[in-house]
Amino acid sequence: MARDTTDQTPVRSTADMAEYLASGCKPKDKFRIGTEHEKFVFFTADNSPVPYAGTASISALLNGMQEKTGWEPIVDAGNIIGLAEPTGMGAISLEPGGQFELSGAPLENLHETCRESNQHLATLREIAEPLGIRFLGMGGSPKWTFAETPRMPKSRYDIMTRYMPKVGTQGLDMMYRTCTIQVNLDFSSETDMRRKMQVSLKLQSLATALFASSPFTEGRPNGLLSWRGDIWRDTDNNRAGLIPFAFAPDFGFEHYVEWALDVPMYFVVRDGRYHDCTHVTFRQFMAGALKGEIADWEPNLGDWTNHLSTLFPDVRLKRFLEMRGADGGPWRRICALPAFWVGLLYDDAALGAAEDFTRDWTVEEVTALRDAVPAKALGAEFRGRPLLDVAKQVLDIARSGLAARARLNDEGFDETVFLSPLEEVLAKRATLAEDMLSLYHGRWGGSVEPVFTDYQY
Repeated sequence: MARDTTDQTPVRSTADMAEYLASGCKPKDKFRIGTEHEKFVFFTADNSPVPYAGTASISALLNGMQEKTGWEPIVDAGNIIGLAEPTGMGAISLEPGGQFELSGAPLENLHETCRESNQHLATLREIAEPLGIRFLGMGGSPKWTFAETPRMPKSRYDIMTRYMPKVGTQGLDMMYRTCTIQVNLDFSSETDMRRKMQVSLKLQSLATALFASSPFTEGRPNGLLSWRGDIWRDTDNNRAGLIPFAFAPDFGFEHYVEWALDVPMYFVVRDGRYHDCTHVTFRQFMAGALKGEIADWEPNLGDWTNHLSTLFPDVRLKRFLEMRGADGGPWRRICALPAFWVGLLYDDAALGAAEDFTRDWTVEEVTALRDAVPAKALGAEFRGRPLLDVAKQVLDIARSGLAARARLNDEGFDETVFLSPLEEVLAKRATLAEDMLSLYHGRWGGSVEPVFTDYQY
């Protein structure tokens, strides 16, 4: 998230909070696609990580992008930590370990999404190459130890860094050593939100498998295909995972609010200062728990919005839905991830088919799949059949949904072209992680160093 929200509108009830989520409902012709992608930043001379400060640094990249784009700098305690497009159409932000993120504009079709990503990467390369810097697209940091990984001067990350070891074993790795591609998608009503939430929760592990690209840790194979997927199994299970209550047939905005209220907070922002609030839940905050700790102790809409951004379920509900299961990857996958989900969720017939396909999937079955996928990816089994076979059926549904949308580019191609990387995975019967491992044991000669050349932006 590039910038934490400031909004002094009071929130006094769960109804207020649910209404905030419901305000995201929009007519289908207003649906948009917001794609986010993160990448690791490294020096080409020795594949070492790039620090925040200095002549050749993360801050230099941000300042250079600000000069090129004219976007507004986002500053935290005097440090530039991101950029915001002045009309709200996109942002650049930093993850805790210096992962460089574009949060794309809400766009009408995937052709626009791909152009946006390509333009961002082209502009970024103009600034980075004279500094000897490039970018790596994969799901987990393949070489650097935690100690070697830089730290970004962002106040919310200081609070999270202190808190994570208290609530799980892999939270710091999640923060500092993973990258993702995500897509944010709209809903038209509470019912539409429920349908999309339930389908995408059930299929999120399939996305993890299809996009698996994190088989290395600290210079050697880690025994997994999606290390990132495994990390999310024990990061902070109070705020992450499958949220089983969302599988209920009457799931709605208020159910999500009731869950969110009992998740410990990270912070509140007052007068530009971040106050550590990890000792209270939002429900306790509503009941006056911070009275006497901070001067302006009553919760407001900005506090609620920020709190929602600190929840990490596999599919996150804000005024839109965030698909959070995929590893980061090379540039073609930046377009493939939103294509997969847009195909499944934005065409009525495709959504109905995906809903029918997954209708009787239980929480227990989906949990077991989520546990199996990090190590086995498409080799995992679901109901006695290879996940690869399930993937073929789901991809057929996504392809039909994109074809039905009939959004054509100037050459007359529809959005199905963006599924090509996933079709290649299924045709080869191997994920990107398995490709990388084959190279490691073959042409790369037992070294991860070539990954920085072969998979760089």
